[in-house]
This record gives sequence, structure tokens and C-alpha cells, in this order.
Amino acid sequence: MIAVKIRLDQFQNVDFDRGSGRLREVAWWLARAIFFDHRFPVPSAIKSNILRLFGAKVGRGVVIRSRVVITFPWRLRVSDHVWIGDEVLILNLADVTIGSNACISQRSFLCTGGHDYRKPGFDLITAPITVGDHCWVGAVVFIAPGVSLGEESVCAAGSVVVKDVAAGVVVGGNPAKVIKNLSENE
Repeated sequence: MIAVKIRLDQFQNVDFDRGSGRLREVAWWLARAIFFDHRFPVPSAIKSNILRLFGAKVGRGVVIRSRVVITFPWRLRVSDHVWIGDEVLILNLADVTIGSNACISQRSFLCTGGHDYRKPGFDLITAPITVGDHCWVGAVVFIAPGVSLGEESVCAAGSVVVKDVAAGVVVGGNPAKVIKNLSENE
């Protein structure tokens, strides 16, 4: 196998659609700095309403803790009664959908973008992420581009999830593998 040398001087991002205009994006960065980027406990209802102003679909009873980073709110869909923990990073260069009664724990990273290391230009690759209803993403979990978590699945703390997760299972490790089927009797 011949290695490809990454040439960042050849990187081009001209085909990437940011999903909104630059003025809206700048306004979002300002709103994020004021209401999201610090430890001061801004009420979740205020944060949810600000996200809605910027095009996010946010359900009822959503809890958004301190220092949550959301790149593009217009690419975010959050259902009812979702908890998003402290310092969660949602790099949503593509759509991120979070089902109802889901919990995204502290410092987890939902990452919809990466790069093609096989091409000298280090081309940007994006793919959506879907978190099903009643899922729990434990603390410090990485969810890769294109991953879907089935309903009632659990990602154990510290996991690196690079493939879809079936409904009703617990996954853990790096890379994450099924460690338990929740339908089995204990």
C-alpha cells in the first residue's frame, strides 16, 4: 500500500454548504458566546428558545447544561424531554437528530464531519447522526459521522462509536462493541 501525503495547501472547502448565510452564522456565534459558552446557569428554556430563533427544532422539556457547543443550530433536531450535559460538543456540519427522552452526558462529542486522509487535499466528509428515543450516551463518548443509535440503546462512558448501534443494546470500548443485550434477563 502506498501512503498518501496529506497536502493541506490543497485543501478546498468550496463545496461545503454551511446551511445558512454568514450574517446568521455570526449572529449565532454572538448568541452562543452570551448564552452557551460559560458556566453561568442560563435557564434551559431560554437556551431552547434561542436555538429555535436560529432554526433548530427543539421539543418540550429539553435540558441544556452549561458550556454546550452547537456549531449550526439550523441543523439540529431535538425531541421532547432530552438532556444535554455540560460541555457536550455537537459539531453538526450535517444534521443531528436526537430522539425523545434521550440523554447526552457530559463532554460527549457528536461529530458529523471528518476528512478523507486517502486524498492529498484532505477532503471534508460529512454525514448525519441520529440518536434514537430513550438512548443514553454516557460521559465522554465520541459518536462518529453517519452513526445511528437505535432506540433504547446505551453507549458506555468513554466509548468511541464508529458504527450504527442496534436498538436495545449496550455498547462500550474503542471501537465500541456490544457488551450487553438489554432484553436479556439479568
